[in-house]
Amino acid sequence: MADRYNAVITAATEKFQEMLRGQLERADKIGARSGTVDYSKLDKLIIGVCGGDGIGPTISAAAREILAHLLADEIAAGSVELRDIEGLTIENRAAKGKAIPDDVLDELYKCDVILKGPTTTPRAGDPWPNIESANVMMRKKLDLYANVRPVKVPDKGIDWTFFRENTEGSYAVGSQGVNVTPELAVDFTITTTPGTERIARLAFEFARKNNKNRVSIVTKANVIKTTDGKFLRICGEMAREYPEITTDEWFIDIMTAKLVDEKRRTDFKVFILPNLYGDILTDEAAEFQGGVGTAGSANIGDRYAMFEAIHGSAPRMVAEGRAMYADPCSMLRAAALLLSHIGRQSESGRLTKALDFCMFEDKALRITGRDTGATCAAFTEYVMRNL
Repeated sequence: MADRYNAVITAATEKFQEMLRGQLERADKIGARSGTVDYSKLDKLIIGVCGGDGIGPTISAAAREILAHLLADEIAAGSVELRDIEGLTIENRAAKGKAIPDDVLDELYKCDVILKGPTTTPRAGDPWPNIESANVMMRKKLDLYANVRPVKVPDKGIDWTFFRENTEGSYAVGSQGVNVTPELAVDFTITTTPGTERIARLAFEFARKNNKNRVSIVTKANVIKTTDGKFLRICGEMAREYPEITTDEWFIDIMTAKLVDEKRRTDFKVFILPNLYGDILTDEAAEFQGGVGTAGSANIGDRYAMFEAIHGSAPRMVAEGRAMYADPCSMLRAAALLLSHIGRQSESGRLTKALDFCMFEDKALRITGRDTGATCAAFTEYVMRNL
């Protein structure tokens, strides 16, 4: 028995060592990074548009149409290019056996910012091979360390912005776990000092620049003492540099409850969270705004940025012939975030205002996901009329 344990422990340890080496190298690269891109100094700003799969091509086309309209003058002048990038479909990724095929990744590297439709991640029982999430891979390859998700519901007093660490935590090495034996499987959670510092800095700087008076750090550090404890400690140290901002600490389980507490939820402004908790909490938060179909997100790095819906590819809608009724609001919100990120605040404001009017005020057209509501194309035209 002891000999059998030794063999499997040795095999698992070798894989663990390989994973650790890669993460140490990654941490070194983060520490050596140099500055961010100034989009105003680019001769041409390239916006890549990836349709994805499922309902992705439908709602991405809607967002592309809006961007083309709002940036028409710059596109005509050659200072902005909308570049379509093919090949991120599940069919192509499965055929190549890669989360992102090499030729697609090469095209992504040529862009400055990316608008990406939802992509399918295979799971047990699917007809696809077990390839890694395209989202996770893109975040790692482009070092998109901050997932920024705003949620705003004025009539409920909700104005939240979530800063989810995007390249570490439970998702960083999600495909590198070890089946030690048929009875024992082990996965890993990653927290680095430079990785946590940069997400904390981004969140506190956002709060300061936007007059947000509270930042809430969300972990499970009372139980996950090493990695979550490190995340909490570093964020707390960063908070000392922003004395005008109230900083508090919450555990993820109670925070999920407090978001539905009408007496407390309006106190929250900005959140900093590790990867997994941010994924869960932002989906809950999006429900207050009308569901995940209404929320967009920004994935920010020093060199690249990617903008997307927070929901999946909805293959059932496609299978049932309902893709034309997909709600484009998530991708349109993502497009507004993209415009703001590249310094087109006026255009971003116009789109945000039009979406708020169409979704929450006028409601002349409703999206239901079925033929009982408007098509994606009709709703996009409705938003266009109100820009």
